[in-house]
Amino acid sequence: MLLHQFYLGCLAQASYLIGSDGEAAVVDPRRDVEEYIAFAAERGLRIRYVIETHLHADFVSGHHELALRTGAEIVIGAAAGAVFPHRAVRDGHELRLGAALLRFVETPGHTPESLCVLVFGTPDAERPTHVLTGDTLFVGDVGRPDLAGGKGWSAEQMALSMYDSLRLKLLPLPDDVVVWPAHGAGSLCGKNLSKDTSSTIGRERRTNPALQAMSREAFVRMLIADQPEVPRYFAMDVELNRHGAPPLAGRPAPARLGPEAFAAAAAAGAQVVDVRKADAFGAEHVGGAVNVDLGGQFAAWCGALLDPERPILIVAEDEAGAAQAAVRLARVGLEQVAGALDGGVAAWRASGRPCASVPQWGIDDLAARGPQWRVLDVRRRAEHEGAHVPGARNLPLDRLERELASLDHEAPTAVICAGGYRSSAACGLLLRAGFSHVVNVVGGTNAWIAAGLPTARVPRERPPETAVATA
Repeated sequence: MLLHQFYLGCLAQASYLIGSDGEAAVVDPRRDVEEYIAFAAERGLRIRYVIETHLHADFVSGHHELALRTGAEIVIGAAAGAVFPHRAVRDGHELRLGAALLRFVETPGHTPESLCVLVFGTPDAERPTHVLTGDTLFVGDVGRPDLAGGKGWSAEQMALSMYDSLRLKLLPLPDDVVVWPAHGAGSLCGKNLSKDTSSTIGRERRTNPALQAMSREAFVRMLIADQPEVPRYFAMDVELNRHGAPPLAGRPAPARLGPEAFAAAAAAGAQVVDVRKADAFGAEHVGGAVNVDLGGQFAAWCGALLDPERPILIVAEDEAGAAQAAVRLARVGLEQVAGALDGGVAAWRASGRPCASVPQWGIDDLAARGPQWRVLDVRRRAEHEGAHVPGARNLPLDRLERELASLDHEAPTAVICAGGYRSSAACGLLLRAGFSHVVNVVGGTNAWIAAGLPTARVPRERPPETAVATA
């Protein structure tokens, strides 16, 4: 039996291929499916099944295209309400895959339809070797329970379901069963995911805070407290996945627009995303652009910061970078790419159009700032509370635009995050909103702490008691 993990750092997302005796199943595929098809072909495997552990909110799945191109059958939980052709499975349903056996376990909690998949090397094996846990169980965390509100389920109700799923379905598994989750650190489908991309039931039993002994009420309080902001694209992606997204194969690369056409599209309402490094963006960029570096969690941040209803214009180092950006945007359902700036910022400058810039400060500059400078920390709340530059105000990047009215647009502002990635994006948002004096802090809070400079912390309060119906 062959088991292979495909890990996509841009989305902190893991997908899997299970193969046995010439047959294969792909679990939780990303939008662009070429890698799965090539991997299976190289090993003489026919992809018979495409399995979805749930309707993903943080990325668009490639299940529809993969099924069209391989003839595979899509398998998903019966509670998903999927409208594409599929096999609906419930607790205990099984699939034969060559000499292997896959058994489905319903584990609601992250979503009502969430499944885990037990993998047995042979149909008569008494113990599974692996469990693919989707967004139910992560390494060091469990799935967030607050994404099903639009379907009539409260976060408290889903957290109660998660409590039962973990304790009745997963914890009884043997300690040596390998845990393969759908996400790692950086995903917004949980709060404190580990950087590790696999584990075992035994390790999680010992170390995962959500699996420790506690009452149902205490578990619910812990799980719903301090969940990160739900990005604006999550609900859109769920519905794309429920219906099956259109194929990507054969789509042309972004149109190459000269400065005049690019400027006209921007003036007509298109949003500009600059995918270069923060230092290049800081040196010069097209005014009004938001900087989301391709080298980081590009797709997730674009999904959080860009409006899916408006066309998107790309500024990249070269044509290849623009094409890569378009694919990554499609992974989160952002498909209205109107074009890319032909020749990049150099062509823009050569056309005589003005470039904007963002001064870059080091930690020493920040430490020597005058009293007139405001420090804006755009990390998530838990990061800020753990340690921050004294006096810094916390406005997480994914909430920043909604909070701009609370900020003085004329106050000089030093923007900081962990290392400089999110703060560069925030600087673009502030400049676009008309802020006058904005600088990006290179190296961020990590560099500040490493330099031994003073930090402040926010004492953590116990989450408030939550009334929980246990019926």
